[in-house]
Amino acid sequence: MVSRMFRIETEVDKERRDLLHSRLRDTNTAASPELRALRGTPREREVPLHVWALDAAGELAGGVVCHTWAEWLHVTYLWVDAPHRGTGLGTRLLAEAERVARTERDCLAARVETWDFQAPEFYRKQGYEVVSVIPDYPPGITEYILTKRLR
Repeated sequence: MVSRMFRIETEVDKERRDLLHSRLRDTNTAASPELRALRGTPREREVPLHVWALDAAGELAGGVVCHTWAEWLHVTYLWVDAPHRGTGLGTRLLAEAERVARTERDCLAARVETWDFQAPEFYRKQGYEVVSVIPDYPPGITEYILTKRLR
């Protein structure tokens, strides 16, 4: 039996983080034929996708911040200003992001994370299905992960 000594550290280190990320990526690529096929293709890059709604005065009324990666749309933030909620603006913003992802970026599916007090029902109404529920993330709040087929 080999005895090994390790020094464990808890400092933030961007150089080590980048090295770890690179090594994990290499390990994952070696283990997955799907990831090997993805590497070096345009689908490998995360490409930002933002859709904004401006009111008559040119002020931000709402928006959705997303990115596409590997034929998926990832919805990061969707927000509508209080006076415009319930008007269908959120639906229009999400639909436009999905349209661009599907028709211009050839995405197959979309995913989003939301908390119980935010918008799980909104996303369900847009055709998303809950694939994961994480209770107490953070404590007292439930996180939902939802997905939707775009094609």
